[in-house]
Amino acid sequence: MQIGHRQLYPGRETLNPMHEPFADESPTPPPIASAAAAPPPLPVLAMSYQATHGVTDEDKTLAALCHVLGIFTGFLGPLVIWLVKKDSSPFLDHHGREALNFQLTVLLVLMSLAAVTFVLMFIFVGIFLIPVIIVLQILAIVAEIMAAVAAANGEWHRYPFCIRLV
Repeated sequence: MQIGHRQLYPGRETLNPMHEPFADESPTPPPIASAAAAPPPLPVLAMSYQATHGVTDEDKTLAALCHVLGIFTGFLGPLVIWLVKKDSSPFLDHHGREALNFQLTVLLVLMSLAAVTFVLMFIFVGIFLIPVIIVLQILAIVAEIMAAVAAANGEWHRYPFCIRLV
């Protein structure tokens, strides 16, 4: 025997998702906690490195250099700076990882697109993918410059659309 909505909700002919509340339902939402009950403060470990220690000018310069070197050396410049300085500051560790991950992502995408372009060249369609490769490279340079400016200002920047490999 199936139980229909008439047995579950006696006195209701149809079920409407926008129904009026039943007699036992409360038509008003629960009260919001008062403003006097502020959340507890964050523990010291949850605070950012920048808020507790500050970021030195040397950290900002090296972090910006990580991103700028990616334009000229690919993933090798950010890799060297990250391996040498990752233990000295969490700010440098973050920017070194971001620059390295972005360079590896760009390398993978461009190599894959170049392989597809090469294969499709034989049927004369791949020639149309060459401008796509050029535009992607220009967009990567713009993203690297934006990250370098953010690092020079002491901001914790993250690249969008980046595969986090390291």
